[in-house]
Amino acid sequence: MEHLTTNEFDAIMTLFRVVFGLIFAAHGYAKVFRGGRLAGTGGWFDSIGMRPGAVHARLAAGTEIVAGVLLAVGLVTPLAAAAVVGVMIVAGYAVHRANGFFIVSEGWEYTFIVGFMAVLIAALGPGGWSLDAALGIDDLNGFAGLGIALGLGLAGGVGQLAIFYRPPTG
Repeated sequence: MEHLTTNEFDAIMTLFRVVFGLIFAAHGYAKVFRGGRLAGTGGWFDSIGMRPGAVHARLAAGTEIVAGVLLAVGLVTPLAAAAVVGVMIVAGYAVHRANGFFIVSEGWEYTFIVGFMAVLIAALGPGGWSLDAALGIDDLNGFAGLGIALGLGLAGGVGQLAIFYRPPTG
């Protein structure tokens, strides 16, 4: 079995980061500029128990946009991945958990996969074609990147749920 060359790995990681990051950023963009916009997103957050909804709509949208762009350009990659994990933990628990696993039933499958992909990017590292590499800060990969993304992401997501999530009763 042949191994990837450095250039092949860098090209593949760049493609993976850019596509994943921009799609994640697009979710934040949609919260701001599509459908019910921030006001509608805020009302929805209130309805699922993430209060105050207007604050959480802005936080979620901003986190998705910033983390997605940071992943796309490969800057502070483990921290950007941690932000994705945190958002997906909140979404998976507050919105999808009660529906089981599969996304066809509005389950948590999608949020799990998105969070897992972010952790993989952090573990594999951004590759040589990234701002992290250009700045010489691309050495936080492997188990260190995995630990940062998973540890900070879990802490952020669980912390946000513990402080702000008040599910509707009835």
